[in-house]
This record gives sequence, structure tokens and C-alpha cells, in this order.
Amino acid sequence: MSKIVLFVVFVFSVNLAASQNSFESVYKANERPHKENIRIYFNDDGGNTGYLPISIIKGKNEGPVFTVLAGVHGFEYPPIVAAQRLMEEIDMEELRGTLVIVPVANTASFFTRTPFVNPQDQKNLNNAFPGKVDGSITEQIAHYISTNIIPVSDVLLDVHGGDACEDLIPFVCFYNNEQRPEQTALAKKLSENSGFELVVSYPYTLSDTDPAKYAFKQAVQDGKTALSIECGKLGNVQDDNVELILKGIHNMLAEMNMYDNGSGPHERIIHGTDQTYINSSVQGIFYSGYKAGDQVEKDAVVGYTTDEFGKVLEEYRAPKDGVILYKLATPPINIDDTVMCITSITENE
Repeated sequence: MSKIVLFVVFVFSVNLAASQNSFESVYKANERPHKENIRIYFNDDGGNTGYLPISIIKGKNEGPVFTVLAGVHGFEYPPIVAAQRLMEEIDMEELRGTLVIVPVANTASFFTRTPFVNPQDQKNLNNAFPGKVDGSITEQIAHYISTNIIPVSDVLLDVHGGDACEDLIPFVCFYNNEQRPEQTALAKKLSENSGFELVVSYPYTLSDTDPAKYAFKQAVQDGKTALSIECGKLGNVQDDNVELILKGIHNMLAEMNMYDNGSGPHERIIHGTDQTYINSSVQGIFYSGYKAGDQVEKDAVVGYTTDEFGKVLEEYRAPKDGVILYKLATPPINIDDTVMCITSITENE
């Protein structure tokens, strides 16, 4: 056997061994600085198989555990590309603490270019938490994140963007959980120091036994500090949005005293609250002259749906004054689709 073949076999064996390591064994290893990439494999009773890629990066010195979760929706590309950049750029010698990065949580959605759901079981990973250990492939992935990754995280950042059909303005958001004031205060502080102009808060009404559904809401329910970035749109990679996500992560790590590469908060922070949603009750062809970021006035017509022959089936009016956070931006529309989300805006005093 040639030296080249031996080398290829050796590299393959090393990579295979690494891929078979459990998250727990890699996370608990004492070696610092250290980086290891692993894959956790799943299969369900429907014959579906899949995996969850995880990068565990341990800085030279001890510190908090900061988790970055990207690709929960596999058609949201700027978060995924930003996660690739982060893994490449981070300097372990300068890192204090541990980064846990899931670069593509929904690989089946990503590789089949399927928006919103895992095509294997038609389930939305962002609606599956806390998941099931013996459930379908999506439920198993959610369960693994809930029982292995969230428990070791001091902060969990869930990074999203506009999916294939969604126009969206960049923002960072957190849940206003009054039952856990310390975690909520840190989530707000990280949001306001992220470098994003728009900081959005959502009410938190879950009981301890309600299904969280969303990844970062699961972390909040479990007593962790958690927040989310929404950045990117329409199933494309926009370089400026990738940079904005990276800047946001670096600013949060700087605020946590984990990494000294922050650029500070936005000079003009505005707050979004009291989100209101417009939903469709018909299937048809959607029209709107508005885009994400536009201001709307209460009762203004913000869009309408026709049938295939142009007959208007439904008209949509703004339920209040506000700014469009995100909206449907392609013609196909179905029953229960979100037409747009409108937020009320206030500026920092």
C-alpha cells in the first residue's frame, strides 16, 4: 500500500473516530485550548437518518459557555455562513471559556433546499422543542439539543433570518421573562450591546410544563439566558447581513468578557414591542407594495390576495401603527400563512 493511500486511510480513521465521540465526552475533556468537530447521528422508525454537526471550541482559559445555534431552518443562509466564519476566525488562545457552535441544525432542510421543515418527516424543528428521544428525526434532534447542549450553556444564541419567501429587517430579540429577572436582564444587556439598531422583546407566558416549541424559548424555560438574532432574507446570502451577525456575536462575547473583538452598541438603539401578526385565511396569489422596515398606519391596506384569474379574495389591513418586522415577499400564499408581523417602536431615551 502506498504512503498516500496509508495517509488517506489514517486521516479517514481519525475523522471517523472524532465523529463517533459523544458530545459529553468532548465537552468534559480537560484539554485547553482545544477544538473538536463531531457529528451526532440519528435514525427513526420511519427509516429516516440524519446528523447534528457540533463544533466545541475551548479557549485557553476557563470561562462561560456560549452556544451559537444556526440553521434550525436550513434555507436561512446568512446565519449558517456566519457560523462557518466564526469557526474559522476564532482564536482559541484569546478565547476565555467555551464556544459550542451548531452550524447547521437542520441538515436535511439545508441540503434539499427545503424552507421551514425537515423534508424527511415534514416537521418544523423550530416548532419541535423539547422534542422526543424516540420520536421522528426532527423530534430526536430537538430532544438532543434540549438534553445535551442547552443544559451546559450559560448563554444560548439562536440565529435565524428570513426564509425563502420572507422579507425581514435585521433585529435581535429576547423574551421578557419576569420570573427570571437575572437571566432576562442579561439577555436584554447582550441584545442592547450587540450592535443591532433594533432590539425586540417578546412577552413570556409559558408555564414550566408547556412545550416551548422554539429553541431559544426552550433555553429560557430551562432557566438559561437566551436570545435570538434575525438577520438575512429571501433565501439568499447577503454579505452585509453575514457581517452584521458576526459583529453581533463578537459584541456579545465581548460583553461576556470571553473575547476582545467587540465594536460596541449601535449609536441609536430602538425597541420593538407588542408584535401583531396578520394571517391569511385563503390560498391564492399575494400582492403588496410594502417591504420590511416600512412604517404603516392603522387600517392601511398593506396587501391583498387574488385567485388565479385575478379576482380579489382577501384584503389585509394594518391592525395598528408600527413598523413591518417581516413579511411574505413572494406571490404564493396559503391558508394560515403569516402575511406580516408589525411591531410598535420606541427609541432609547
